[in-house]
Amino acid sequence: MMEIREVMNPEVFVVQENEQVAHARNLMLTHGISRVVVVDGKGKPVGMVTEKDLTRKLKGTGPKWKSRPIDKISIRRIMSTDPITAAPGDEIHTAIELLIKHNVGSIPIVDEDGIAGIITKTDLMKVYTDRLKGKWKVSDLMTSDVITVNENHSIAHVINLMEKDKVGKIVVIRDNEPVGMITHENISFAQVEDSETGVSVEKIYFIRNTEGKPKRNVREISMMTAGDIMRNHLIKISGDEDAAIAADKMVENDISGLPVVDGDALVGVITKTDLIKGIQ
Repeated sequence: MMEIREVMNPEVFVVQENEQVAHARNLMLTHGISRVVVVDGKGKPVGMVTEKDLTRKLKGTGPKWKSRPIDKISIRRIMSTDPITAAPGDEIHTAIELLIKHNVGSIPIVDEDGIAGIITKTDLMKVYTDRLKGKWKVSDLMTSDVITVNENHSIAHVINLMEKDKVGKIVVIRDNEPVGMITHENISFAQVEDSETGVSVEKIYFIRNTEGKPKRNVREISMMTAGDIMRNHLIKISGDEDAAIAADKMVENDISGLPVVDGDALVGVITKTDLIKGIQ
């Protein structure tokens, strides 16, 4: 049975818990990574900061600290604490079970000396393509109940769907044909104008009848829509394809999911999480 040490990545990007969010975000952008491990003064992992954390916890609602520029917000404010860890000598299946059970995308690997590496769903895609070609079709592992939006939906609506349905990606459709995909990366790293709230905003005025009387309301809304930030160079796959081809496409194109189509019509989505379930 394979051990984690055989597939883990020994290169781990870390930040100190007393640093600001801007540092973590800049590391992700510079190195093309989606997570950093937060360590204390002794180098012990005490948290993780992921694209999901940036999306969920830096929304412009809630406590006043969320409206500060990100170079003024401490990593402690947004990091996920008490990270799940594993050891280099643990079996691969242990890592898969932890990833699925705790709904996380990566696990720091620690030994007696501290952080030894990290294992991600991307690392496991390589295991899938090496060992499981021909075992499953895409349709065997895909998720048929797909969460979708259209191009005109607001970013706030997209984030709310991600949180409510606990998904990391939303397919953007036009007449039931997939035309784009939105992930936490698209949202947390969207090009924005307002340095304090993180989104471009405008004020709209509308009339609402209250107890039979018209009342003028003012609401601040995001100007950016799903169509503005979606990944529109969409790579699709048929349900009849070998699931190993889906794994290859995800690794080659640095993406975490593929819309599954029958002709042009959307019939499902297959993600790295779906694929690692096939390894078990």
